[in-house]
Amino acid sequence: MSQRLSQVTGHLTNTASRGLLAGEVAIITGAGQGIGRSAAILFAREGAKVVVSDLDETKAKLVVEEIRKANGSAIAVSGDVSAEDFPNKIVDATIKEYGKINHIVNNAGFTFDRMLHTLPDDAWDVIQRVHVRAPFRLIREAAPHFRIKQPELRENRSIVNVSSTSGLHGNVGQANYAAAKAAVVGLTKTIAKEWGPFGVRANTIAFGRIETRLTAAKEDGASIKIDGKEVALGIPKANIRADVSAAIPLGRGGSPDEAAAAILLFVNLYNFFTMLLG
Repeated sequence: MSQRLSQVTGHLTNTASRGLLAGEVAIITGAGQGIGRSAAILFAREGAKVVVSDLDETKAKLVVEEIRKANGSAIAVSGDVSAEDFPNKIVDATIKEYGKINHIVNNAGFTFDRMLHTLPDDAWDVIQRVHVRAPFRLIREAAPHFRIKQPELRENRSIVNVSSTSGLHGNVGQANYAAAKAAVVGLTKTIAKEWGPFGVRANTIAFGRIETRLTAAKEDGASIKIDGKEVALGIPKANIRADVSAAIPLGRGGSPDEAAAAILLFVNLYNFFTMLLG
């Protein structure tokens, strides 16, 4: 046992020296800020080549610049994840630049909160389009790069779909968001069953309160423009205080960096178990 532990420790040291994701390629959507930005920077630090995607081209390019200044490798592919041409655009750009895809992190999204009885159709439809249809279409487009029949050609490959505790438990004012995030869980389980035989892992991370613009005070005025409309983001200050005091034992929400570390855990499981069992 001690000899095996020594081998594992030695392998971890060697892996860490070149990065846990050395030479691997990751597409991360919604990577211009928040959890996505933290994940992009963390993945690059661990040796991954990162495709930074965001609706805001300027923010995506700033993240790429930050990664490159730290001697990492990244490209920016901006655009609306729900656009018809987006999956082809980002997959083609990734293959052209890096020649392969190891990981997809479907993180892009936003909230469009309304009470159920006042929720309009467009607020329902856009949330389903961005949180469910867009990840599905991107994953489908990338299928040839994941469904690899020859075991000897397979590398560490995974899909991580970001969900929410709203999708597990529901949430006041979030019928659209809760339904979409619940659908993400079902989508992920199906990917695992269909692509598991090809050595592909699929996982969902259902985050609770992470300190991003979606959970900041609505009074701060953050918004996003969708289909030409300004959508207010955030939570009323009174609700924030209630959420923290009633539901979070630590008395605070998680940070984007902490959330990114959880994503890295699932992306790196293949390397860990290969090391442990090899």
